[in-house]
Amino acid sequence: MPIDPTQPYDDNNIFAKILRGEIPSSTVYEDDWALAFEDINPQAEIHILVIPKGRYVSWDDFSEKADADEIAGFVRAVGIVARDKGLVEPGYRMMANIGAHGGQEVPHLHVHLFGGEPLGPMIWKRG
Repeated sequence: MPIDPTQPYDDNNIFAKILRGEIPSSTVYEDDWALAFEDINPQAEIHILVIPKGRYVSWDDFSEKADADEIAGFVRAVGIVARDKGLVEPGYRMMANIGAHGGQEVPHLHVHLFGGEPLGPMIWKRG
């Protein structure tokens, strides 16, 4: 179901449950600001999700409401995971889906890191 990025935060979303330890995940990184884990339905050889620990529906919600330390901590966590997974060279894709048109499926901000193989074009080309 498409997500409205302006909706209130839903404490019962799957990522909130992962953060509370109610649903297991394959954690690859955790600090005060973020949790990173392997996607259960990987779309590339390496597919990691990085989520902030705060209650944010989307990138817009996060950029508007999070304080500077939280934003810096989350962005640094994404970079740490990419480096730890050896994605910087030869390259990787970082993606955050926002709202219905962006294909967001979980109402908790999350960044996808894809890599480990050539990824091809980002989106299909209009003909």
